[in-house]
Order: sequence, then structure tokens, then C-alpha cells
Amino acid sequence: MKNFKLILICILCFVYCNTINAQQNLESKKEATFTVKGEVIDKDSFDPISNVNVQVNGGSYTSTSLSGDFRINVKIGDEIMISHKDFETIYYTVKSDDDIKVEVQSLIEGVSYKTKQSKVHSFESIIDSALFYKKISAEKSIQFITESIPKSNSVKQNAEAFEVLADVYMHWKQFDLAVTNYRISIKNVNSKDVQLKLAKAFYHNKNYQESLALYNSLKSPDLSNWQNVIRNEGLGDVYVAIKQNTKAETAYKKGLEIAEVNNIKRKVTDLNSKLGQVYTSEGKKRKAEVLLENSVALAAQENKTREVEQKIKFADFQNEKRSYSEEIKMRKDIINDIDIIEKDSIISNESSLTKQKQNYKIGNAYFLQKEYNEAIPYLEKSIEEADVKEDLIVKKDATKKLTDAYVESGNFTEAKKIFEEYVKTVDQLYIKKEQEISQAARFNKSIAEKQNRITTLETDRKLTLSQVALSEEKNKRQQLIIYSLIGGLFLLALTAYLMYKYIKQQKLANNLLALKSLRSQMNPHFIFNALNSVNSFIATNDERTANKYLSDFSKLMRAVLENSEEDFIPLQKEIELIQLYTKLEHFRFKDKFEYQINVDKNIDIEAYKIPPMLLQPYIENAVWHGLRYKKEMGLLDISITKKQIGVITITIADNGIGRKKSKQLKTENQQKHNSKGLGNIKKRVSILNQMYKDKVDVFIDDNSTEGDVGTKVVVTIKKD
Repeated sequence: MKNFKLILICILCFVYCNTINAQQNLESKKEATFTVKGEVIDKDSFDPISNVNVQVNGGSYTSTSLSGDFRINVKIGDEIMISHKDFETIYYTVKSDDDIKVEVQSLIEGVSYKTKQSKVHSFESIIDSALFYKKISAEKSIQFITESIPKSNSVKQNAEAFEVLADVYMHWKQFDLAVTNYRISIKNVNSKDVQLKLAKAFYHNKNYQESLALYNSLKSPDLSNWQNVIRNEGLGDVYVAIKQNTKAETAYKKGLEIAEVNNIKRKVTDLNSKLGQVYTSEGKKRKAEVLLENSVALAAQENKTREVEQKIKFADFQNEKRSYSEEIKMRKDIINDIDIIEKDSIISNESSLTKQKQNYKIGNAYFLQKEYNEAIPYLEKSIEEADVKEDLIVKKDATKKLTDAYVESGNFTEAKKIFEEYVKTVDQLYIKKEQEISQAARFNKSIAEKQNRITTLETDRKLTLSQVALSEEKNKRQQLIIYSLIGGLFLLALTAYLMYKYIKQQKLANNLLALKSLRSQMNPHFIFNALNSVNSFIATNDERTANKYLSDFSKLMRAVLENSEEDFIPLQKEIELIQLYTKLEHFRFKDKFEYQINVDKNIDIEAYKIPPMLLQPYIENAVWHGLRYKKEMGLLDISITKKQIGVITITIADNGIGRKKSKQLKTENQQKHNSKGLGNIKKRVSILNQMYKDKVDVFIDDNSTEGDVGTKVVVTIKKD
């Protein structure tokens, strides 16, 4: 009876403890956060809806991708609000970590989301979707990239698409395809980042020489600090793979130095760890231990996961140097850390951060110390956790090691039982491997089909680009023809312009020659008339007067000869010339006329220019053909006045007999002579006006209307 009561009490205690434990587990689960997946679709058409707002009350926020999917961190009991402008807001309470499927109906009757979302998605949004599925579903990610390639409108976008595709292949360990697509990306845009990725893909695909060649072709001055760290780390990895530890050590040290100088903490941790592993393989245990301890301390400054990863590497190092007690202690700490990490994230069986692996390694460390009774509980716990996580590989190793532990401890009955479990596990693992091989074959086939599709698209795109290039070449040829015609017209216009300038210069030269000729005709005419005057003085035996006249005449001739080569001379010189000439003429015909020369004081006579010997012929005509025949004393009036700003008038007026009476008195020979002299003046003025744009104007008229009408010549001169 006592035994029965004792058993009953034990059972009640056990049930109570289990109830308490279950409640604690439930409370713990309620507090733990996890990631829930979901999708939002149209209830009628089942089309995915993108850009839907997904928010946890007072917590995380995200939005759906092009395929209507979303992921968000939640806890049990959280309320998720799903909202969009085109449907009523939906509220969902989280009860488990199961996927969420939300079906919504449009507020606009008869309109589906497929119609609303029929607009073409941009290249960038499709690439974003491909990146979203990169680690979730290779098929979906590659499908989005396939859709993005036809939408690529530049070599930069094309390079980006193939880079993302290669990144997807790298994640799913399809290294040969990653190499192919990184190369295509580089052909479009030769990026240093992509070259570094290609070198890494070569390394993972065991193309070590190609990887080394590419890493070595990238020169340090052309790379950023981050790129230099990645390059040296990659070189170290390749040298480790080909068993050249000395070169690996040099490369890792260079990378570590750059990372420390530039405070690239993540890579400082990684390179300490990798350098420690190199020292371990070289037997430099003390150096390795220091570096691995550093890597743990540095990783602790980043996050818990990184710290645990480095702790595991340090524990492996302790196993190698047979420090099993330190290894066991480290791995027990690691298991506590994994409990913390699992509250916020899901750890896959492939990760080293699983409790089943760490318990197995603790059991193995005890086994190596021949502490079999200590090893057995940890190996059993490893098997138990491996069952829960469906990790057959760890279960296989743990059951085999547990069998060995029972054998070594002399418990052959339990060893036989565990060995049978080991055989079953091996069979299960064999079946699973076969399934995985079959799935891998289907996966590879699917990937190959998609890659072929992408290759076809790229070929089509290149063909299209070739056609575009041909079209552009044709357009260039047409443009070349048009530009050639324009160039021909330009040359023709230039030739015409040069011919025009040449003709103009020739005309100018001809005009200058004509002016010179006309001036040369003026001088003999003037000299002839002057010598006639000298001759008349000599004929009358007036030697003294003749000498005086010749003296003034020589001064006049010198002035005339000095100015004979000029088109224009200062007005002041012309005034001096006409003063001298008029004085000579008055000296000869004192009894016939008086003269006066008046110059407006407001005129700057230095600022105006006039053709030389322009006024002399008109003065000569006034004296010889007007005043000389007058019976009473005549008057020659020469005045220079300002007409307006920049314009002056020179008036030569006489009260002689006038042009009409003078003509009647002349002989036939004199008429021809005078006509020639006036024509000379007109020609000079005409040529000068052509050359200097109407600078000189000459107007001749009678001076009065009654009696001796005289003559008035008005010469208008414009300032330069």
C-alpha cells in the first residue's frame, strides 16, 4: 500500500511538472518573435496584388512584392493590419507560425486587380522581386530575371540583370552557371565588384588558376579599401585550397591590415579567424589561438550570431589541439547562445549553429576523453534534437558514436539496440539522399531550361542590338551624306566669298590705280597753268615778280607732290594748299578779284580728311573762267562751316560772269580741255565715294540769279 501511494505521488508530481513546463513553454513561445510568410491575392481572379501595406500593431512594417508575397516579424497574439487604397482594411491575429493567405475583393465592382495592375512593371521593380526571392526560391528569382532582360534598355541594366542572376546561382551553389553569367555581366559593363565576384565563383567551381589570374589582374590602386580587402581574402582562400599556406598567410595579413586601418570590423573578424586556421594547419598553435580568441571578441561587438560562429571555429580549434575540456565548456556556452538566437530567427540544418551538432560534438569530446558515461547523455540529446529537426546526417553520426560509446562502456545490449537504430537511420538517409538527388536533377533541369531561355533572350537582344546598330550605321551614312552636302555648300559659299573678296580687292586696286592716274593727270594740268602765269610775267620783263611767283609756286608744288600718293589728307593741309594757291592766283590777277578764306573756329580741322587737290580745280575755274572776264573787281569767297555733327561744308563762291557766259567766250579747243578737267574731278569723287561710302559730295550751281550770276561750288565732307 505504501508503494502504491508513493507511485501515485510520483505520477501526480510528474503531471504537475509537465503542466507547469508546458505553460512556461507556451509563455516563452508567446514572447518569442518569428518570421511569418504571407500572400495577398484577388478573390475573383486569384491575381497577386503588389504594394499592399502590411503592418504589425506598434511593430514591423513591409509591403507585398510583385508576386503578392510578404514576410514580417511577429509574435503569437500580434494583430496584422493589411491595407490598400482599393480594398477594405483587413485585420489578422497571429495564432501560429503558419503561412497567411489573404483573399481580397476590389471596392470597384467588376474590376479585377489584373486590370488595375496591367501596366508594365519597370526593370528596377522586377529586379527587386528577383532579389527578394534570391534566398527563398531560385526558380521564382530566375523567372523574374528572365522577365527583366527584355525590359533592359541599357548595357548597365543588362549587366545588372546578369549580375543578379549570377548571385542567385552562387547562393544555390550552381557555380559553373554563376561563372557564365558574371562573364556576361562584365562584357556589358566591366565592373570591379563583378570581377571580384567572378574570381570567387572560379574559386568555388575549383577553377583555382583562373581565380588567381583574375585576382592578380586587379591592381590595388584601382580598387577601393573594401575591394582590396575582398581581393586579398579571396587570394588567401585560393592559396589555402591549393595548399600554399605561406602565400595564403601573406594575402590574409594584407587584407587584415587594410581592414584594421579602415575599421572594416566584419572583415577584421573574418580575417583573424582565417589567419588562425592557417596557423593551425601549419602547427603554429599559439599564434592560432590568439587570433581565434580575437575573432570571438571582435564578433561579439557585431551580433550574437557572428559571435557564436566564431566560438564554434574556436571550439573546433580546441578539438584539433585535443583541449577537450575547454572544447566541452565552449560548446556548452554555444548551446545557451543558440537558444537566444532561435528566439529571433530560424536556423537551418545546414548551419553549424544547431544544437544537435553541438551536442554531438560535446559527446564526441567526452568520448575522446574516454568519459563514456558523460558522452552518452549528450549523444542521446543530439539524436533527440536531430529527430525533431529531421536532421538525418547528425542523427546517423550521433547513433554511430553512441553505439561506440556503449560498446566501450561494456553495455553491448544497448549498443546492439542503438546500432539497429543506426542502420535504420542510414537507410532513411539513403532514401532521402536519393530523393534529394532526384530533386537536384529536376532542379538542375529547371535551372538549365531557364538559363537556356535567358541565353536565347540575350542572343535575341544582341540580334536586336545588331539590327539597331545597322540602322544607326545607315543613319550615320545618311547623316554623312547630308553633312557632306552641307560641307560642299559651305565650301562653295566660302569660295564665293573669297572670290567676292578677291574681286572687291581687285576693284579697290583698280580704283586706287584710277585715282593715281587721275591725280597724275591733275598735276600736269596744274603745272601747265602755273607755268603759263610765270611765262606771262617773264614776257612783260617783270623779272622780280616772276622770281617771287616762282618761289611761292615751288612751295605749292612741294606740298602737292607730298600729298600726291594719298587718298585723303587732313583738312588743315588742304586749307594751307588752297591758301597758297589762291595767293598765287591773286598775285597774277590783282586787278580782277579779291578773295577771303573763312574757317569756322568750332571745326576741328585736324579731325576731318579730304582728297588732296579736290578744291584747287574749283578755285582755278572760279578765277580763270569767271572772275578773269569780269569788268569790275570780283570777289572769291571760300568758307568752311559746320553743317551738323560730323559733317562740314566747304563753299567756293564767286561773282564772276557765270558758267553760261564763260562757255560762250571759249574757243572749241578750250571747251574740250575744260570738259576733260571737270570730268577728272567727277571721276575722282565717284571712285572715292565707292571706296569710302559717300564720304564726299559736290554740288555746283549759280551763285545769284541776276547780272553776273557767278558760280557756287558746295563740297560736303563727312567725318571718319
